[in-house]
Amino acid sequence: MTAPDAVPLTVPELTSPDVTVTVIVYNDAARLPRAVASALRQTHADIEVIISDDHSTDDTPAVARALAAQDPRVLHLRLPENSGGCSAPRNRALEVARAPYLMFLDSDDELPENAVELLLAAHREREVDFVMGAVERVRVDTGRRSRWMAHLVAERRTVEGIEAEPGLLFEHLSTSKMYARSFLDRHALRFPEGIHYEDQLFSAQAYCLAKSFTILPEPVYRWYIAPYAAADAASISNQRHRLSNVRDRVHVQRLIDAFLAESGHESLREDKDYKFLKHDFRMYAGDLPYRDEEWLSAFAAEVTPYLDTLAPGAFARLPRPERVVLQLVRDGRFAEARWAARGLGHAVAPRETTADGTGLYWGAVAPETDAARRELDVTDLELDSRPFPSALFRHEIRSVAPGPGLTLDLAVRTYDPGLRLPVGPQRASVVLAPGRRRLTAAFRLDPVRPGVFEGRVRLDLGAARLPVHGFGGVRHPLLRLHHQDLTNTGVLLAPLTFPALRATAHGGTLPHALTVEPEGRGAGRLQVRWTPVGPAARLLPPLARRLSSPRLRRAARLVRGALR
Repeated sequence: MTAPDAVPLTVPELTSPDVTVTVIVYNDAARLPRAVASALRQTHADIEVIISDDHSTDDTPAVARALAAQDPRVLHLRLPENSGGCSAPRNRALEVARAPYLMFLDSDDELPENAVELLLAAHREREVDFVMGAVERVRVDTGRRSRWMAHLVAERRTVEGIEAEPGLLFEHLSTSKMYARSFLDRHALRFPEGIHYEDQLFSAQAYCLAKSFTILPEPVYRWYIAPYAAADAASISNQRHRLSNVRDRVHVQRLIDAFLAESGHESLREDKDYKFLKHDFRMYAGDLPYRDEEWLSAFAAEVTPYLDTLAPGAFARLPRPERVVLQLVRDGRFAEARWAARGLGHAVAPRETTADGTGLYWGAVAPETDAARRELDVTDLELDSRPFPSALFRHEIRSVAPGPGLTLDLAVRTYDPGLRLPVGPQRASVVLAPGRRRLTAAFRLDPVRPGVFEGRVRLDLGAARLPVHGFGGVRHPLLRLHHQDLTNTGVLLAPLTFPALRATAHGGTLPHALTVEPEGRGAGRLQVRWTPVGPAARLLPPLARRLSSPRLRRAARLVRGALR
């Protein structure tokens, strides 16, 4: 069934389906069939699928009409003009949806085959306002799978109001849930139109308005992530380089704050503020090393006024390195904020610290305000007292240059702000382990001044012993310090940009395409990528995976045991 560019859609009188799945789409003709197919092959088949097209300008309308013609459960709704977001297509579909339970699906994602069955069964088992399940994330570049906010959906349970588990505010996706239509209508709950990050506001309202909701540990949504998509094709959440993106995110937070106050849920404010700092701001913080001074200044102008409204307890719950980045941004110390953001999440020390008799602070300048002293105090990092294996250092590659053959010449600087290393040269090595086989290059770090050491090392990538069946993957070199009989291994930061180096390696049975490049995300490490090439590369890796399956390994152990 199809409809022209008109709203609402006229639907013939049919028996009401159990569940409506709304698939929103805009200029995504290539992936729309996959999303719709995932809904149609559900193990619970009594559903309707509404394709809600936000006035696409590509082949999406034709594809949607074809899908509707192929299955009577599919309806095609086309908005008369583009809304620029996800809210209007979802809301227009809600106007014509006939089922008592509703789900939402994006055109670039999928539903696991039993998603509807699982969620609907939970609704029928117990009367709740919505049911939510796990979200499986799939990296489109690597195929790697993981669970979104896995700890929040690890066990089945029914929650009697969000105050019982405020940490669930971190799971703000609307697509991982099946809603009772009566619940949405009773509260006139619809997606806010004209803004981005609409899921965050809609989900916060749903959590607060729901008397009870059930959580399932099984995956009910498959979310495809394209972290390195071109800027003009990236999803809204991946467009963090745009200052309008920052403004949209902060605007939604203010709307949530207003709703919490108006609805009598002000007690959730610290938990919600912590979620913003730990999730939303943290994503921008990881990108700060790649931003210039002008962008950082504009970014601070957008976020600082909002940061000043957050609950102090939310800041206190963050790890110290994240608090340091936040405070440096608020103080306008942008160059230092970039350095502090390098290595977030990788236990990296500051380059230097300052003591003023009351505390030990991040950076070369003592803080000027009480707030800055509180946030920049790094005494709790125990830079001068941790056991050597867990001591914090900062290792940076100052330059990367190709050497003869498959060698790399690295200039390395190590910062030791806790003065843990003895005076004089230090023994060190760069360690790289492709395919579980370690490649080590030893070198010497010489003192430059107290707490700073420099050295040069040649890393011979051609000497890497790769598995017989080849190795396809990425590794990041680490730096290992040797002190008496102890070792300390830490992340090795690299220049954010340098020309990629490409060659062919023959470290095993198969030839490999070898690429050395900047990581381009996160800590900005040196990234080494191996890719098996040639005819045998298509045969040996799959064979090796089959031979290394748990069942075959168990059988091999049994045979060895019997022979003994």
